[in-house]
Amino acid sequence: MGMMIVRHKVKDYGQWRPMFDAHVEAQRAAGLINPRVYHSADSNKSEIVVVFDTEDTKKAKEFAASSDLKEAMLKAGV
Repeated sequence: MGMMIVRHKVKDYGQWRPMFDAHVEAQRAAGLINPRVYHSADSNKSEIVVVFDTEDTKKAKEFAASSDLKEAMLKAGV
């Protein structure tokens, strides 16, 4: 089992988090499990780090490059 570590800057944590949580089925389908979300200590929480365990590194990389994820990230303010 591997890990995928993702770092983003987001416009608004309060907007981003519900959209991240709503994408859980797509994450699981890509073999990404056990997400841990960390954010900066500043008041707007603009820097996000997400750590996933991966069941299938190839599927995880494909998901990371997918147009579905890119679209979701844009909507979430990444």
